[in-house]
Amino acid sequence: MASSGVLEVDVNIESSAEKFWEDIRNSTTLFPKYFPDQYKTIEILEGDGKAAGSIRLFTYAEGSPLVKISKEKIDTVDEENKKVSYSVIEGDLLKYYKSFKGKIEVSPKGDGCLVKWTCENEKVSDDVEVPHIIKDFVVKNFTEVDDLIQKA
Repeated sequence: MASSGVLEVDVNIESSAEKFWEDIRNSTTLFPKYFPDQYKTIEILEGDGKAAGSIRLFTYAEGSPLVKISKEKIDTVDEENKKVSYSVIEGDLLKYYKSFKGKIEVSPKGDGCLVKWTCENEKVSDDVEVPHIIKDFVVKNFTEVDDLIQKA
């Protein structure tokens, strides 16, 4: 029987929680523009791309090691507390995981903020690795967003 797991990472960000949250929430338009080497397109299929129930289709750039296409549904949004959760509902990731759910939480910390990313997953088999490659990609994105904010 395949195992389930939780993977978490905390990333210290120099930008304010408000600005970082704003840019993460605008990832549908910002990520393909600022990171064309990683994101080919992010299309809104249902909703506005930000509200709970919205569905977005991510098409990753050439060279993406694990995932080329991912359809994600935004499950919950808490603007006041800067939290969002999502589920992968279609795409390459589901070849490896029966379920894959992510959560992003942004909290003020000094002049900057702390971003916590959590993923709950259930592997299709015990041969599938823990999704550290996805975690590393997320951390890279968070750091790059912070860098862009700092340079603006």
